[in-house]
Amino acid sequence: MHRRTARGALVIGVAAVLAVAGCSSKSTDSGSSGNSTSGSSSSGLSIQPTVLLDAEGNEVPGGDVTDAANPAGTGNATCSGVSLAMAGALTGANSALGQNILYGAKLAIDKHNKANPNCQVTIKTFDTEGDPQKATQVAPNIVSDQSVIGLLGPAFSGETKATGSIFNQAGLPFLTASATNPTLTENGWTTFFRGLGNDNSQGSVVAKYLTGSLGAKKVCVVEDDSDYGVGLAKVVTAGLGAAADPACSASVKAGQKDFAATVSQIKGESPDAIWYSGYYAEAAPFVTQLREGGVTATFSSGDGTNDPEFVKQAGAAAKDAVLTCPCIPAPPALAKEYEALNGQAPGVYSVEGYDLTTIMLAAIDSGIKDRAGLLSFVKGYSGQGVGKKYQWNDKGELSNALIQIYKVN
Repeated sequence: MHRRTARGALVIGVAAVLAVAGCSSKSTDSGSSGNSTSGSSSSGLSIQPTVLLDAEGNEVPGGDVTDAANPAGTGNATCSGVSLAMAGALTGANSALGQNILYGAKLAIDKHNKANPNCQVTIKTFDTEGDPQKATQVAPNIVSDQSVIGLLGPAFSGETKATGSIFNQAGLPFLTASATNPTLTENGWTTFFRGLGNDNSQGSVVAKYLTGSLGAKKVCVVEDDSDYGVGLAKVVTAGLGAAADPACSASVKAGQKDFAATVSQIKGESPDAIWYSGYYAEAAPFVTQLREGGVTATFSSGDGTNDPEFVKQAGAAAKDAVLTCPCIPAPPALAKEYEALNGQAPGVYSVEGYDLTTIMLAAIDSGIKDRAGLLSFVKGYSGQGVGKKYQWNDKGELSNALIQIYKVN
């Protein structure tokens, strides 16, 4: 599904309108919906946040955070010749996820540059199409650009696994807004930071939610063949325990569109719920075929599916789907700013893209001019973002993780 070759960098200017190749593939029919991750689709359905849970599965209060770090800073920053980079899927089947991150970063940079005339920061974008092989082709271009002192990304777990050693060897801090495979922080990388909870935190909470709040006694776990899908499914299955029915566990492939065999397998087991570990490009036709095949069990999935494109592509079949994410939905005020700049509502990872960029901008505003300085700044950082605190342990994992539950209605 990823056939085009990544072609280097696109520089986002200070006051220029951002143009990203392939952005037309992103749905722009979502309206402003407050802290929703989605506006309405043509089916009238949208993805709405319901409850925010901590790592133990306990409900925690959500809402606006008034003390979140502001990318505008003091307005007195001075800098020259430094830039940031973003790497992720900006074209391809799952490009909406990468664009959400980029648009969050764009908002942070726009607010910063308007407030700091003597410190104009640019962000250079590198399209990986979400493909590990393509990512390895663009990674050398990122590290060889010495003006780039920090990287937002990579976006997906597979491409992060493939390129992490390149960024680490170059001493380039790389902060991901979305790569959640737990093993990424076990590679000995010292410049990697994850801006959200990993799949261990998400998977265990998901399992508790399915069997607890939803009362599911039998769950079919279906995974795609990506690092993300396999890793998340493993944790969910373990957390479900006896509720995970091995008779209807199944594996599918990225790019697959015919799920007849899996639908038949699941239908024969009459589960209470289905957990799908993968991305929306496959989740949409999968849930459509489940409903067409007469399977009425609750459809649930994680952050890879949690995008307006899932609802747009699945239509009415997406109704009542339960989606999760170790990410924070944009509060109304931020959502309004985001949509005014980008022409669409924020989606999954938009807030993380905004917050992580804000942290790197704060480093630049403090006078940091190189990768080593930025690395030291991030390692020692402790501050409030939009909806959660950012502080990392020595492996690059957040000190706290929150899981948002969503529902399509």
